[in-house]
Amino acid sequence: MGNMKNSLMDRILNWIACHDDEPPFLLVDREILKEKISLIGRGIKNSRVFYAVKANPDIEVIRYLSSFQIGFEIASEGELAILKQLNIEPERIITSNPIKTFKFLREAAEYGIDYFAFDSVAEVDKLAKYLPGKKVYVRLSVPNEGSEWPLSKKFGVEIEEAVKLLIYARKKGLDPVGITFHVGSQCSNVYNWHTAIDKARQVQEQAFKEGIEIKMLNIGGGYPIQYLKKVPDIETIELKINSLLQEYFPETEIFIEPGRAVIGDAGVFVSKIIGKAKRGNENWFYIDVGVFNGLMESIGGIRYQYIVGSRLEEKEWTVAGPSCDSMDVLDKSVLLSEPDVGSLILILSAGAYTISYASEFNGFSIPKTFLI
Repeated sequence: MGNMKNSLMDRILNWIACHDDEPPFLLVDREILKEKISLIGRGIKNSRVFYAVKANPDIEVIRYLSSFQIGFEIASEGELAILKQLNIEPERIITSNPIKTFKFLREAAEYGIDYFAFDSVAEVDKLAKYLPGKKVYVRLSVPNEGSEWPLSKKFGVEIEEAVKLLIYARKKGLDPVGITFHVGSQCSNVYNWHTAIDKARQVQEQAFKEGIEIKMLNIGGGYPIQYLKKVPDIETIELKINSLLQEYFPETEIFIEPGRAVIGDAGVFVSKIIGKAKRGNENWFYIDVGVFNGLMESIGGIRYQYIVGSRLEEKEWTVAGPSCDSMDVLDKSVLLSEPDVGSLILILSAGAYTISYASEFNGFSIPKTFLI
């Protein structure tokens, strides 16, 4: 990881030196994207990778990832519109959002997408109306402990309900082929996958007794990247997942939906320091990208690594964004050499859930993305 980040920094600094674009902007590195795409799924037999478009939907990023012939996971008509522009084949698209808009269902049906998630009777009824005969997969509720962004409360059902929903989907004329789950975004607890796969096994066994064959297991996303804390690497996670999959799902097709693990490390925010202040005993500096226009995950516990070009004394800093909202604080107790107002600051591992979350609150623009 160290060598990868060093070479990335060289490419970032060279790009900045050759361009005069005004910060803030996000630089996304092709080399790291290529490396991550080559790694994810390599350790899991019978697997297919579907990049989670929500992590970073920039069209040039999607175009580049598409060149590796991977699939894409989407949740809305807006994300579908991006794939349509690039003529991504419907066979390479799935949607794992268990509750979909009517407009999205109509457009997905027209485009010819085949795979759809669900976790309620009402959604089965919608799918049966708009997408009769399509392949559907039920979402299980699984533990999210150890994940920075838990996703277990809004969606998912328990084992018995999952089986009932698969039976109901068949009754309504759909093709119930699979199970899905999500262990939570930025998951560093490998045992979450163990528990989830075991629950999926129980659904598979009970469904088989009802004459339903599970042909696909979607293990979602959740692979973590390293911000400040050390996390398990992709190879380690997949080694442990694959051993369990080979025991319980040896011939089943495995779908993987990485988002952060593909794009996170490839992105570096280039920002500018716009102010400094002393607040009581605290040192503060302010930058031109904040919670609302690019770094929203900072309020959910994600801590980024910052790099400044200063040789002055190191101090502890509170880092804040540019808006006049008091929630716009990115981090506290950050040890950095004192930067000059007007100098650049680099924010590492900022490719995922940054631009896709950004708004123009307070009139601050959404930073541009450049694929380098």
